Formats: sequence, structure tokens, C-alpha cells
Amino acid sequence: MSEYAATPREHLARQLAEAVAEALRADLASQARALLVVSGGSTPIAFFAALASQELAWDRVDITLADERWVSEEADDSNARLVREHLLVGKAQQARFVPLTTDHATPEQGVERVTERLLQLTWPASVVILGMGGDGHTASLFPDSRELDLALATDAPVVAVRTPSQPQARITLSAERLHHALRHVLHITGDDKRTVLGRAMSGDDVRELPIRAFLSCPLAIYWAP
Repeated sequence: MSEYAATPREHLARQLAEAVAEALRADLASQARALLVVSGGSTPIAFFAALASQELAWDRVDITLADERWVSEEADDSNARLVREHLLVGKAQQARFVPLTTDHATPEQGVERVTERLLQLTWPASVVILGMGGDGHTASLFPDSRELDLALATDAPVVAVRTPSQPQARITLSAERLHHALRHVLHITGDDKRTVLGRAMSGDDVRELPIRAFLSCPLAIYWAP
């Protein structure tokens, strides 16, 4: 027997991977393809690895991102690179990944092409997995973003985002598109994030803490210290 004991975050990642895989299997039992929307950052790395090891009809799974920095897919801070290195491995290489960037110079120029890609996917998504920053943002819905009102209200699938607190331009799924899913998950770690979530639950100003836009729908919260 191995003496290795999983950390709380690793245990959480495995639990989430098993739940997501089960959801995808359930949907694939009644439809040709299923869509998974994931978030970037450091938190989901262990989850990606755990999910990639799940037995699944990966060749019938589409994966896209909740948001992305407008950088090359080879850039260190590219969410697409994160997904390719940690999720699209082993059997999960058979999944179809749909990135949110193009070769256009700006996200504003690339929005139309990204929209075309996204509209070809199987909506509603089986699962949307959200993260959350210390400022209460989720996807690229930042409190200080000039496009926040648009991203919260538009019917368009994606929005180009410029945010003073962030060095790069971004593209994000709109709140409406993120809501267009059968299941929503919030995956966060650390006491600071739990504190922010508590604040979000005690108020209703979405502009202050954009994660509030998703607290009114059924939301499975996966948290570990």
C-alpha cells in the first residue's frame, strides 16, 4: 500500500473529475457529442490531470474555455496551452479542443471567427466549470472592466475585454453563454477565496463581485483549503 496521502486539493480535484466524467457519460448516452467548458489558472491543473485519466468516450467530447488572454497558444500564460499540456493527454487527446483565440491582432477583430466556432458546438454545455479571483471575477468578467455591463447583458457568445487591472486584452464567454449549461461548478481553493465567496453570497451587486451573476442558478461549489 502506498504511503502517499493526497492533499485536500488533490482529493477535491479527483472528486470533481469523477463528477464531471459522470455528467459527460450521462449526456453522451443520449446525444452524439457533449461540451465541457473549463477555466484556466493554476487551480484546475490537478483537476485536469485527474479528468484526463477518466474512462470516457473522449472522441465525442468537445472542450472550450470560459475565457482566454489574447496571446499566442504557445505563451506561458495561455489557457489553451494549460489545457493542451494537462488535460488533452493520454486518452483525453481524442477530445476536440476549441480555442478562443485567432491570428488576428486584437480580440475585437477575432470575435466574429470565435463566435462561429462556438456556435457549432453542442449547447447547452454539459458542464461549465468556473473559477474565481480574489476580486470576485469569474471568466474575464472583472469588476473594473469597461466591458462588464456588455458581457453581463449581451446575447452574443463572446466579448472582447479590456481591463485596467490586467496587462493583456482578453476574450470571454458572455454571462448568457456561460449560463447556457446543464450544470455549473465553482472550483476554488484557499481561505481567501472562501471569504470572497461569503461576501458574494451576502450581497447582490454583480458589478462589485461578478461571481454573483452565477449564484442564483444551481451551482455546485468545490472548495478545499
